[in-house]
Amino acid sequence: MTDDPFVAHRSLLFTVAYEMLGSAADAEDVVQETWLRWAGLGAAARADVRDPRAYLVRIVTRQALNRLRTLARRREEYVGEWLPEPLLTSPDVAEDVELAESVSFAMLTVLETLGPTERAVFVLREVFDTPYDEIAEAVGKTPAAVRQIAHRAREHVAARRPRAQVSRAEQEAVVQRFLAAVRGGDLQELLDVLAPDVVVVADGGGVVAAARHPIEGADRAARLLGGLARLPGAFEAMPMWLNGGPAVRLDLDGELNTVASLVIEDGRITRIYAIRNPDKLARLGEEASLSR
Repeated sequence: MTDDPFVAHRSLLFTVAYEMLGSAADAEDVVQETWLRWAGLGAAARADVRDPRAYLVRIVTRQALNRLRTLARRREEYVGEWLPEPLLTSPDVAEDVELAESVSFAMLTVLETLGPTERAVFVLREVFDTPYDEIAEAVGKTPAAVRQIAHRAREHVAARRPRAQVSRAEQEAVVQRFLAAVRGGDLQELLDVLAPDVVVVADGGGVVAAARHPIEGADRAARLLGGLARLPGAFEAMPMWLNGGPAVRLDLDGELNTVASLVIEDGRITRIYAIRNPDKLARLGEEASLSR
């Protein structure tokens, strides 16, 4: 056991950074930078910090904001669609509905459409319920300005986020139907489990083959997915949990090939986020530690 506030709040700091950046690797770097700044204060100065949690969140927010601005150009130059780096999570994360939604692919892709400051304000206020004056100090704005930014960001996200809440049992049932259809290459079963207006977004990062633009509609998506069973080599499709929600893992010849996060509404899959970029699959060997 340790009394070090940084250790006590490390999962929280990682979660804040990840929700702001959408990249586990960058979030870890930001958490490390935050540790260096915290450790650099010296024991006496650390002991004088009145609210270590707020202080550490402020540091991690500023570091993440700096990194967000440098990442913007890199993402503009990204080959094909950019998706967040997936996190392996336990099914228990899904029990905390607000946390699971905040780290979901659906939410993170919406957050990508916000500016850096708007994203920071939204994450701190809506996910972590941070007081306006603390957010203001973290982002370098007045509390009044932060309230306005929070209102705009809330409306922006509300207009774009999925609205349906689906039980875990229903999610698992749909995933099993989807897996059976994919394994068998069954076109009709795929058409039955996919929503008519389903969208498939794939991220290969220019490193491996992936659709450069979203694939829209059940017919096109089913033809693409139905062909997986006919790939040369040993093909396996298994359920998993990513970012607090249902997902599947596709292995080819015993090697991880693709992970796909699924959005499920009304008993059908409405969106598939398929990550193929191997740089984004490197951290799936251990569950991420998340907290609010």
